[in-house]
Amino acid sequence: MVKKLIGIMIVLIFTFSLCACANKSTSELLPTYKYNLIEVHEVDARQGIAWEKGDYYVSGSTSLSHYDSDWNLVARVDEPFDEFKDEVNHIGDIDVYNGQIYAGVEYFMDGKAKNIQIAVYDAETFKLLKTWAFSEESGQTEVSGIAVDPDHKCVWMCSWDGDESGRYLYRYDLNSGEYLGKHHIQAPPQWLQGIVYYEGSIYMTADDGTADLNEADHVYRCKVDTEKSAFTVVQERTLDDVTMQGEIEGISFDRDNKRMLISYNRGARIVLGMPKGFYEGYDREIHEVFVYEISGLYSID
Repeated sequence: MVKKLIGIMIVLIFTFSLCACANKSTSELLPTYKYNLIEVHEVDARQGIAWEKGDYYVSGSTSLSHYDSDWNLVARVDEPFDEFKDEVNHIGDIDVYNGQIYAGVEYFMDGKAKNIQIAVYDAETFKLLKTWAFSEESGQTEVSGIAVDPDHKCVWMCSWDGDESGRYLYRYDLNSGEYLGKHHIQAPPQWLQGIVYYEGSIYMTADDGTADLNEADHVYRCKVDTEKSAFTVVQERTLDDVTMQGEIEGISFDRDNKRMLISYNRGARIVLGMPKGFYEGYDREIHEVFVYEISGLYSID
């Protein structure tokens, strides 16, 4: 009788362990939060969005803008490329850290890029402070976004490229700009546009919906572990509540108020990453930032 009870206990413990592991594995593949759209703000540029200490920073392909906490334009600079040694014409998604704007800068034309580098600007004056060249050994062929990760003291870069380059996240030392390696994202989202580090994870936007078919774009997430060579990707949110399906761009988080910020463009037809004409009813491209309140941990209802 005792042996039988011991046997039953062993089976129960084993079953409980399997269930616990299964639940843990399942939870890791679910979104982290629920998001509720609360505000939409039109801005003056089409690329990136960043937040720091209550203010917002927006990047265009050739501009940087600063908005206050009420979304009033404070300052703007056009063509912030005067001090670059190599020819550049494009800024992607940006980040702001300790009063400095971090930008992935390159020369981009019809889906091809060159002269990739990390540029750091003073957030108050837009003065270029320093640049770091990307590592050719990384295999990166384009930079669509950049994120500062203060926990791991590094800078992350993502690539819009639909080939091998877009299957990795690239890591550089925050202080020296030294290339630290790349991490395979499994399975990689298509056409990465924006990137941000938030509470232990990297969040990415992907222009993976076909606007002509009214397909939504998405936000993805992967947990950061710099000891691992690959990160598992989770679909965090479907952007099915925007004004009009178009082109998703940058992403950031308002850390004080727990809000997710998404940069989105509508009205222009995008071919090989560049605006080529307009949809019916539009004579210009409209740039908006969608503000989502984070309502708590995600759960299956």
